[in-house]
Amino acid sequence: MKPFALLHRDGAEHVDVLTGDLTTVATLADLPLPAGPGPQTLALIPYRQVAERGFACIDDGTPLEALQISRHETVALADLIASLPATPASIRGGAFDIADQEYEHLVETVLAEEIGHGEGANFVIHRGYEATIDGDPLEAARAAFRTLLLGERGAYWTFLVHTGTRTLVGATPERHVSVAGGLTMMNPISGTFRHDGTRTLQEFLADAKEIEELHMVLDEELKMMAAVAEHGGQVVGPYLKTMSHLTHTEYLLAGRGALDVREVLRQTMFAPTVTGSPIENACRVIARHEHRGRGYYAGVLALLGHDDEGRQTLDAPILIRTAEISPAGELRVPVGATLVRHSTPAGEVAETHAKAAGVLSAFQATVKTIHPVRPQPADLATLARRNDGLARFWLDQRRPGELSIPELEGRTAVIVDAEDTFTAMLRHQLCALGLAVTVAAWSTPDIPPADLLVLGPGPGDPAGSTPKMHRLREVAARALATGQPVLGVCLGHQILAGILGLPLLRRDLPYQGLAREIGLFGRTRKVGFYSSFTAVAGPVEGVELAADADGTVHALRGKGFAGVQFHPESVLSADGITVLEELLPPLLERVISPSVSG
Repeated sequence: MKPFALLHRDGAEHVDVLTGDLTTVATLADLPLPAGPGPQTLALIPYRQVAERGFACIDDGTPLEALQISRHETVALADLIASLPATPASIRGGAFDIADQEYEHLVETVLAEEIGHGEGANFVIHRGYEATIDGDPLEAARAAFRTLLLGERGAYWTFLVHTGTRTLVGATPERHVSVAGGLTMMNPISGTFRHDGTRTLQEFLADAKEIEELHMVLDEELKMMAAVAEHGGQVVGPYLKTMSHLTHTEYLLAGRGALDVREVLRQTMFAPTVTGSPIENACRVIARHEHRGRGYYAGVLALLGHDDEGRQTLDAPILIRTAEISPAGELRVPVGATLVRHSTPAGEVAETHAKAAGVLSAFQATVKTIHPVRPQPADLATLARRNDGLARFWLDQRRPGELSIPELEGRTAVIVDAEDTFTAMLRHQLCALGLAVTVAAWSTPDIPPADLLVLGPGPGDPAGSTPKMHRLREVAARALATGQPVLGVCLGHQILAGILGLPLLRRDLPYQGLAREIGLFGRTRKVGFYSSFTAVAGPVEGVELAADADGTVHALRGKGFAGVQFHPESVLSADGITVLEELLPPLLERVISPSVSG
């Protein structure tokens, strides 16, 4: 059968029917995007494409395929449903490829060895439910699509894509990224309330783990928006996303941008809700622990085209809550759980079962009665309080130049990226304060000269002997020796503290995704932490410390240098921009010309 796709968008009274020729390309830049209005290409983007960003992955050979649409019809939803088979699919031999007990052990390992050792704040580890379909696989997929149309709610896209060599059918709740009219939007969704009666919606909304999980993915997608939108992304929400088996919490991010939509796709591979944070190291962790490729799981469908005014358009949902069926009838439903410091192995196992159930129930051709979650005023008030204490820098609209500081205008800064794209958000904040900012990877042989050197955040042990840590120490030591003003953030702060003679240790409990008030040089500030290591207070001549009673150092400063263990750029740092306003002018007051950092 000729390749085709059936797409239903949330709230639409019709289904888009797309047919055309299928091509395989090597990179996102190779995706065909002819000029002219209307949808042109439907891309099926596998997880392995993350290698285009230089990130680690297990290459399973899953192809990047593009349906070049030659015919686009719309069919009324009711008529389309009536044309689909209602006969249940017969499924046999179903089981997860990783047993519950083995998955629980995997969760424990990632919590202890990865989050506990500073490799990141959260990681998504997946497993798959596998079974065999008796009968025609495509007919089974068409019947499942019918069931999803009738029985699922709240899906961003409900879809069936048939390429000839595989069939994908699912109902994904999450827009990854869209571009329309010059506006780029992302939609981080996290936190899972199961409709199984085990707890109330109010309990879910007040759960610290669920709150932190959503805020962490919000931070991670703000990093992406900072890279593809001119002034970063503005945060709207939070909202509830209610589906038939689950309810999620979500935010909406919006920003103006002018990048080619294929470059937007490349720079946003892939959503932290299906990988983790920081993204680059999350990909390494996934490759270390999953031991198999992901196929299309965690990738995206992407509809690329142009509007009537000739502007590029993009609509790309994440490939989750999706079943893949081979021509031989092999069925696989991949699902994942987001592991954070508060995770429990049993809880994450239950979450994967709940996510798989929504897709698997579609293959029974039984439309379950949906008992919608009806939030009460108290629930909505609890949800709204999630914004209390978040950084207004990202929640409010700002006029250009509104925050500019005269002492910083005309000065330059270079941020050394230590493999955490928080640097993109930090760049927006420093630019908003008046600095001209460039970002350089830690591995750059010659860090560009600038008035201010910023040692950025990143994963890893600051006392380690990796090439990255050696290079960061070298760059920091040279800046201190030459008198170049330097600001360290998180890992950069730890590197600076170590050079100054302060001991470094790993915390007993990770500070990953944690917001709290601290004493900061005589003032109280609320800031957000993403760290598993800390410097410990001790007497160092010429260094002023801000530390807890147990000696853990939150910040330091001296003549021409400062460091902060927290992330002033994070959405968790309500006082982050204020901290930068206070720390930066004294650092640069004696600068006459740029210094070279090496």
